[in-house]
Amino acid sequence: MEHLLQILVTLVILYALARFGSAIISRFGLPGLIGEILIGILVANLVIGDFNLMEFLDLEMPDPGVEESVGSSTYQIVYALAELGVIFLLFTVGLETRVNDLMKSGKAAFFCALLGVIVPFVFGFALIMATEGNMNHALFLAAAMVATSVGITARIIKDMKLMDTLEARIIIAAAVIDDVLGMIVLAIVKGMVESGEITIGSILTISIQAAAFVFLIIAICKWVVPRIYDYFEARKNAKEAAGKIPTSTNKLVLAIIVCLGMAALAEAIGLAAIIGAFLGGMLFADHAWEWDLEHKIDSISTFMLSFFFLNVGLQVDVTSLTDTSVLILVVVTIILAVIAKLIGCSLGAKLGNKSLDGHSLKIIGFGMVPRGEVGIIIASIGLATGAMSQELYAVVVLMSVITTLIAPPIISKLFKDKYHDEYVIMPEDRV
Repeated sequence: MEHLLQILVTLVILYALARFGSAIISRFGLPGLIGEILIGILVANLVIGDFNLMEFLDLEMPDPGVEESVGSSTYQIVYALAELGVIFLLFTVGLETRVNDLMKSGKAAFFCALLGVIVPFVFGFALIMATEGNMNHALFLAAAMVATSVGITARIIKDMKLMDTLEARIIIAAAVIDDVLGMIVLAIVKGMVESGEITIGSILTISIQAAAFVFLIIAICKWVVPRIYDYFEARKNAKEAAGKIPTSTNKLVLAIIVCLGMAALAEAIGLAAIIGAFLGGMLFADHAWEWDLEHKIDSISTFMLSFFFLNVGLQVDVTSLTDTSVLILVVVTIILAVIAKLIGCSLGAKLGNKSLDGHSLKIIGFGMVPRGEVGIIIASIGLATGAMSQELYAVVVLMSVITTLIAPPIISKLFKDKYHDEYVIMPEDRV
């Protein structure tokens, strides 16, 4: 009973603090997840005299250098909630990723996403190999640099009522393709690090395995799921025609089973659980709106996701940021993260659509800059697998947060400069 009391007290305090941090940060027009990360950093590093908040909350964390170390049972529960939160988050991203939209996204979006993956990966990999020479560090930083979180950009575009512009359509479509390519990159990197083999043969094996898994799901979405849906619709209509009351499957229950099952399958074959969850979401994407799945899953993940961003902050040791070399690496990484997306995405969009002018290319480039939660998720996987040091983890978290902070005002200004007063944001227009 005493142990249960400790767990409940810890969960109540952490969740209340997380929501408080989110609410405060949101008042400044910034993503609430940043407030939750900052609260996690505060909890992990708050020591006043003999009082240590982590000890008070019984949040003894595992020692990354000791394989058998798992941390306190209270922390294990927080960690489990965090992992489930991010699994459901990627499932909802998959729910918004329709295969038909991918197929007709156009050359500009495809090349924007493709070069928006290749250029940042090369920049991130080269940076670590030139400074540290650590292959595992280089691979995970490169994978984090690839990420794009379009949620922030989409929010700005919706606020400005610019979803029908060419730039907005390219950004949204490219971000979806970027998600798919990013999942493949993460699968390859994670497989290479865990296998311990970095040879041409191992790279090809892991690449083929990851790509086959992704394209198998895309094929199922394209040709199998519609037939299953049509079968159940036909059966329902036949029962109604015969005067019988049709029975319906609980779509939420089915979605949760598929989400967790696909996450488990991905882990079992050596890929990240979030890749399976993302692909599981894609299976339902064509009918997610009809079945109100996104809203229902959102209700489940909202609680658990706060623990994920809290846990991101809990992993950050602020003492590592007092090292001048780490601070320099943070600055260099952020600069390269911005430049790489600008170069890759702008060049790709131009290759796909020659009519795009310089202003449009800037909008598209900066629209793909925010790493947000996607970069943070990759960093967390890197730290959990031992492929990332505490210092590099802090660098990636800061890069993800700062690129998420700097992109919105720049995107907003660029859109206003191009479209002037044609679109005016009124308070009642904001989503």
